[in-house]
Amino acid sequence: MLYGTHSARELPMSQITLTLPDMSFGALLRQWRSGRRLSQLELALQSNVSQRHLSFLESGRARPSQQMVLQLAEALEVPLRERNSLLTAAGFAPFYRERGLSERDMAPVQDALTRMLKHHDPYPAVVVDRDYDLLLENRAFSAMLGLFAEPASIWAACCPGGRSNLLRLVFHAAGARPLIRNFDEVGPFMLQRVYRELAAANNDKALAFIEELRHDPTIPAHWMTVTSPLASAPPLLPLVLGQDGVELRLVTMISTFGTPYDITTDEIRVETFFPEDAETETMLRKLAV
Repeated sequence: MLYGTHSARELPMSQITLTLPDMSFGALLRQWRSGRRLSQLELALQSNVSQRHLSFLESGRARPSQQMVLQLAEALEVPLRERNSLLTAAGFAPFYRERGLSERDMAPVQDALTRMLKHHDPYPAVVVDRDYDLLLENRAFSAMLGLFAEPASIWAACCPGGRSNLLRLVFHAAGARPLIRNFDEVGPFMLQRVYRELAAANNDKALAFIEELRHDPTIPAHWMTVTSPLASAPPLLPLVLGQDGVELRLVTMISTFGTPYDITTDEIRVETFFPEDAETETMLRKLAV
């Protein structure tokens, strides 16, 4: 923020005050604790640290050890990418690596994901990263899109010049959005999911996507507000796809790795689709033949 009555161009640099966010370890720790809605006492009990020492860490009067940073991050369930940020702020080197799925060390992960997708046939399934970029898909997912249009054409239309992205597939007018019969339910539901993930970890790409949607006149403004879940909401939100007399009714489930020690693995999401009725199951099984 710039302070003063003149523009930055008119003032010498010595008269411009630039306020930057506090990225110290204490400030970041306090932000995570507040985001998790924990008091200092509650976090102290969960992490086996005295409340006094925790107060000193947040105020900057004490410097944490590497083990203390990891201990507090574990208690706060901080994502691995953000744990590295906490370590860096405390003066330590990042602890967690980020490997590509094609790297040799990631072969067991890729093999497990490939097996999951194959075993889920004839039902659709995809693997996405934290940006919702598509990493893997099974044959059934591509076949499902193929019921309505050429999959490559759909991806090219909603993700021109970039990686296939599930959020863009859902929200882009040239993607699957016209096929989603219950978009008024699915759209706000997915946006709330993105908001929840943003509350758990910073993500510049997701923030840019949200900002892009804010300027889309076809997206209702009230969808862009973080809301509490409705008590009357169904346990599973159906996804209804339809066009030219063809209709699929599905529900989805998201799976993650339980004990990852790699950033890529920590951020991977497997989204599996299941038929909600007998007609949809029949159609999906026919596509698999």
